[in-house]
Amino acid sequence: MKTPTHFVKPLDSERRATLKQLMHTHPNHRVRMRAHAVLLSDRRYSIDQIADIFEVDRDTVRAWLARWDDDNTDGLEDDPRAGRPAILTPEEKEAALKLARLEPRAPHQQLGALEQQTGKVISRATLKRLLKRIGLRWKRMRRSLRSRRSEAAFRAAQAELKALQAAAEGGSCDLYYYDEAGFSLTPCVPYAWQPTGERREIPAAQSVRQNVLGFLGWQQPHFHSFVFTGAVNSDLVVHCFDTVSRLIEKETWVVVDNAPTHTSEEFDDQLDEWERRGLHVFFLPSYCPELNLIELLWRKIKYEWLPLSAYDSYKAFVQALDEVLSQVGSKYQITFA
Repeated sequence: MKTPTHFVKPLDSERRATLKQLMHTHPNHRVRMRAHAVLLSDRRYSIDQIADIFEVDRDTVRAWLARWDDDNTDGLEDDPRAGRPAILTPEEKEAALKLARLEPRAPHQQLGALEQQTGKVISRATLKRLLKRIGLRWKRMRRSLRSRRSEAAFRAAQAELKALQAAAEGGSCDLYYYDEAGFSLTPCVPYAWQPTGERREIPAAQSVRQNVLGFLGWQQPHFHSFVFTGAVNSDLVVHCFDTVSRLIEKETWVVVDNAPTHTSEEFDDQLDEWERRGLHVFFLPSYCPELNLIELLWRKIKYEWLPLSAYDSYKAFVQALDEVLSQVGSKYQITFA
């Protein structure tokens, strides 16, 4: 014998319009689904058909329709869920957010100030959950010189570099980013997966500094590097630029920052000669390090590409650094976002 079905009581136009509005606009998807189910029942869809549409069982659909018959739109809402009421009111949560933005580095100060304002005590874990729920994350801050730069000069340089990048991609010139970086047995400390309750340690020691002068091509694998020990001065930088100027095969632009070794008289005296060979120097505006893309390379080497075993000894370190530098553009690549 076929199981008898059940339909909701016939709907008038006003209730039908209300249900359609709930189905399309209610923020809770379960309420939207139940409103739709009631409308389908009014159109003589059976409980089995509605259950198939929403992929639920018959008893669930039967309960939806019964609650509609008993309570109308109130019956479409979820029942109150068990659990402890929220400690903070919406206004107090907003106060916690303002405190976090006012002094983002000190959770203990935020907790104390919140207690003074509201008379309520919450744990650091509760504050963390609240701030994560509204989109904040606890992470390292970044140093920036942005406030000291000329925004107009930054935008102009950014536009010129985009034009040079397009020209390089079209083959009419080559484009390089130049900078110096120092490496030693004092490592940058990276993030890494570690067993709970344990901390992995990286050996650290004083050592001779390996100074790398690098020319990173916009189109990889073009990369030239020169490694020296000791101080980097203008004569050394001029020597490296002079060497590269004799290697280029087409018009070449090299992006540099305004470090003293790049603005010295010795460096300036060579600009005309390099231009005759086809090498042009593009000086970035002051305080615009993010426009020099070779900074990405230095971070990759220090935080990701140098193996942890490199810090076992100075000999291992020099060998590992040489292996990484020799494979930039092949094994080790950067994607410019």
